[in-house]
Amino acid sequence: MRKLLAFLGALTLCAFTASAGASPADPRDGAEYLTLPEVQNTDAGKKIEVTEFFAYYCPHCNAFEPVLAAWVKKQGERIVFKRVHVGGSASVAPQQRLFNTLEAMGILDQYHDKVFAAMHGPQRLRLASDEQVFDWAAKAGIDRAKFIDVYRSFGVAAKVRRADAMMEAYKIDSWPTLAVDGHYLTSPYLAGQGSPGGLSEAQGHQSALMVLDYLVSKAKSERR
Repeated sequence: MRKLLAFLGALTLCAFTASAGASPADPRDGAEYLTLPEVQNTDAGKKIEVTEFFAYYCPHCNAFEPVLAAWVKKQGERIVFKRVHVGGSASVAPQQRLFNTLEAMGILDQYHDKVFAAMHGPQRLRLASDEQVFDWAAKAGIDRAKFIDVYRSFGVAAKVRRADAMMEAYKIDSWPTLAVDGHYLTSPYLAGQGSPGGLSEAQGHQSALMVLDYLVSKAKSERR
């Protein structure tokens, strides 16, 4: 019995040491990031594609947005950055269509942050129905009739189907999650896996950016 306890204690120590040895600066596959079993096609050419899977209703996505946006701006021409709004319940579908409508109309950059502010700011809009989305768009200064036409178009429906297919292909089950070059996944949650004491949300954000830097460099080197 004494030998068994010593053996189990050694296993526990080894597991703790391995966990403590991991860090966002030296991330490990299966801990701070994951490798997809099948590499997904990207259309970023010679640049590295970074894709964020997110949802407007998600408070963690809202908190991560300004930090991620600053990181993307810093990358310049090094990467191609894309967003995919995840699907889900009937109440999420209008937000998913809202995102794809703004993108299809070429006004996403102008209104993306405003959607987050409407849902997570003092207004606390739910945007859980088509009419709520239409009302928000009109109040935000978007032509209501034109917005509705695009919102209900075959093009936006196709974008929604593609987003749902990408969620399945990339095995996305939580968000925000970031995919790098169709090959790797990380997130603020995954990036904090190597910290025994846990991380604050802000620390998780910074850890995720460190892992992103590592994965972008890794993906570049693997192309040579």
